[in-house]
Amino acid sequence: MNAPVTVAYSACPHDCPSTCALEVDVLAPDRIGRVRGSKDNSYTDGVICAKVARYAERIHHPDRLTKPMIRTGPKGSGQFREASWDEALDLVAEKFLAIEAEHGAEAIWPYYYAGTMGLVMRDGINRLRHAKGYSRMHGTFCTTMAFTGYIAGTGLLAGVDPREMAKSDCVVIWGTNPVNTQVNVMTHAIKARKERGAKIVAIDVYRNGTIDQADMGLILKPGTDGALACAVMHIAFRDGHADRDYMAKYTDDPAGLEAHLADRTPEWAAEITGLGVEEIEAFAKLVGETPRTFFRLGYGFTRGRNGSVNMHAALCVPAVLGSWRHEGGGAFHNNGAIYHWDRGLIEGLDAPGRHTRILDQSRIGPVLTGDRRDLGDGPPIMGLFMQNTNPAMVAPELNKVHAGLAREDLFTCVHEQFLTETAQFADVVLPATMFLEHTDLYQGGGHQHILLGPKAVDAPEGCRSNHEVICALAERLGAEHRGFAMGPEEIIDETLKNSGWPGIDELREKRWFDVQPDFETAHYLNGFGHPDGRFRFRPDWSECAPKGFGPDGAPGDMPAFPDYWGREDRATPEKPFRMSTSPARNFLNSSFTETPTSKKRENRPTVKIGPADAGKLGIADGQLVRLSNERGTVRLHAEVFDGLRPGVIIVESVWPNAAFVDGLGINALTSAEPGAPVGGGLFHDTAVAVEAA
Repeated sequence: MNAPVTVAYSACPHDCPSTCALEVDVLAPDRIGRVRGSKDNSYTDGVICAKVARYAERIHHPDRLTKPMIRTGPKGSGQFREASWDEALDLVAEKFLAIEAEHGAEAIWPYYYAGTMGLVMRDGINRLRHAKGYSRMHGTFCTTMAFTGYIAGTGLLAGVDPREMAKSDCVVIWGTNPVNTQVNVMTHAIKARKERGAKIVAIDVYRNGTIDQADMGLILKPGTDGALACAVMHIAFRDGHADRDYMAKYTDDPAGLEAHLADRTPEWAAEITGLGVEEIEAFAKLVGETPRTFFRLGYGFTRGRNGSVNMHAALCVPAVLGSWRHEGGGAFHNNGAIYHWDRGLIEGLDAPGRHTRILDQSRIGPVLTGDRRDLGDGPPIMGLFMQNTNPAMVAPELNKVHAGLAREDLFTCVHEQFLTETAQFADVVLPATMFLEHTDLYQGGGHQHILLGPKAVDAPEGCRSNHEVICALAERLGAEHRGFAMGPEEIIDETLKNSGWPGIDELREKRWFDVQPDFETAHYLNGFGHPDGRFRFRPDWSECAPKGFGPDGAPGDMPAFPDYWGREDRATPEKPFRMSTSPARNFLNSSFTETPTSKKRENRPTVKIGPADAGKLGIADGQLVRLSNERGTVRLHAEVFDGLRPGVIIVESVWPNAAFVDGLGINALTSAEPGAPVGGGLFHDTAVAVEAA
């Protein structure tokens, strides 16, 4: 007789702002069935993406790592022998202690990112870092430039309740493709269309699933969003849609902005963006005549050299229109500031080693190959401890990344769920739990909930959580902090209470806390986050560039007002195409690239190229082509696609290197140059040559 199915409640841990509230069918103590979105959660609203709905494929995948392994073959070969946990951890500690003795603690770099978004399992690695005085990490893969551009305007990383999209008369989805990446955005936007007749506008660099569902789709050249924003504001001033009373009360320099925008005409913007003048006029008229316009600004802004400037420019549009006044109006990017976390216990912020050098995550290739611009006067990196990320696939300048990881004098330990391409370079590989196999604490970047993800099933024998591994290493390394002697639930309880929230018992009972600020606060009607309470049309970019981040701090030529800042990787006769590596629907960075259904649905890596461009190059649909620039060469198949501006190509997702003809993925072409003003990966900002292979 089959055991009864029970339902466990959790939160999606993956790198998506939706952080969906989940209901999981538990079939046995170590086995799950269906995964659903919680209908009780007002943001998730019962809807989750297909890849997480199929999570049983991932958690029960036959290729999961379940035993520690020690390398026996060349680095990158994937040749290992099984080992006990004690042998593997003892070896890691022995090597790290020897490195510390010879080169100093800064020669070891704990390296992580957002493979899990749980606060304990993701960020606990910093407690070990700070207790030992290892090199710090500036996390720049995803958010840096978008956050910076948004905060430059509002002074705070927070915005309108995202559920208010359902109360809007116009939803502008700009710089994100939520059909692929944040399905709940579409849930609320479509609700507004069904219930209120709202218009949905999507702005992106190619015709994607979101544009297909929109009432108005604007396809820009990559990196030109600032020009569109300026033209829309120019028209608002010209046609009387600018809310002068609102600006006088809530913004810093509306007169200066109006004068600055006098020559930022639709004709000027059309030349830069590739849009038609009539498209720009129609968009400006729609938002100008629709007070309840909700600007949902996405992470696409964060992946270009001028991303911070473009984000700030787009954010200025609702300030000019006074959209913030209205329910269903205003702007939203991320709600990170509303949680006011005390991270001291999780990250060991009271430990003595908090003032070591900072190394840029996106520049792992230059760092590992000894670039002194990164290392400064400190030692080379001789030891790596990695959790929750796969830089051999997802980091820019892959040729340098692989060369660095292949160094025989570099000792690398990778704690992972699968034998990723990064793990194949490791000296020691440790098997990790998945989110349903441990307890963690989550926040919604794209909404306003604190969620608990309790352990729901037993992990395969041999897998250990991030917290367990960090604590076991700390003991062997002589690292001292009281957090190493605590369990995840103890840490969660104390963190909640220290941050001003009820403890874990109440969170477990309620499943989540809705901590959305009141209407006036969320709409900044009590003042914006800057000291004078005013939105900044004239941001001080130098305030956004602390010493040590980026090559030279804030560049002196960053524009004083919102503008088109032509810093993108421009096309040249040698590299005539602009490439963006936009997200796919069935993968999430390097996650889900191992699950059968996701691989089947994505099929193979392709490059989308317009019919006219393909015709000029003599490239047919399905033909093998070569993309190249000064950083590398990649071969993949062409997909002739008519939803692009001329001279623009799209390679969706970050496919495994092995999926490409020559065994090296698309990030061989992307640059590790830091974005302005505080660093950031440039994954959507690459000039390349294209030719038949």
